[in-house]
Amino acid sequence: MERKALYAGSFDPITNGHLNIIERAARIYDSFTVAIVVNPNKKGFFSIDERLEIVRNVTAHLPNVRVDKFSGLLADYVNENGFAAVVRGLRATTDFENEIQMAQMNARLYSGDTETIFLMTDPKYSFISSSMIKEVASLGGSVDGLVPEYVIKKIKDKLQEE
Repeated sequence: MERKALYAGSFDPITNGHLNIIERAARIYDSFTVAIVVNPNKKGFFSIDERLEIVRNVTAHLPNVRVDKFSGLLADYVNENGFAAVVRGLRATTDFENEIQMAQMNARLYSGDTETIFLMTDPKYSFISSSMIKEVASLGGSVDGLVPEYVIKKIKDKLQEE
């Protein structure tokens, strides 16, 4: 039986912390989906299509990883696709407090035996957030080493467009 897992988020932009979680989880599961959550009420730095392309590019070295998008409830997407696990990354105790509430609510909404699996982010990435990356980059600061090189290029291109 194939073990399928999901890692969902906005990935706006994807960071080295996200990529660390993806690479580690991809070693554990046969099939691993990175899904970008579409929130029509939120304007992202990158469009959904740009994020899909970026995440596909930076995960291309992982043969069992596929990239998708969804809108609506996470539990509905999980139930429709039969994921055995939902992977969540934790940076600090404040992440855990928020994530445990979401995991417990989602557990009530899952139709099967889907488990939420928490992976601790590598400590060297524990302070990184997509919001911080966008802020630092938009103010002219360096995000080298915090996001993949391809993301740095895409951020620079986007900022030059504006």
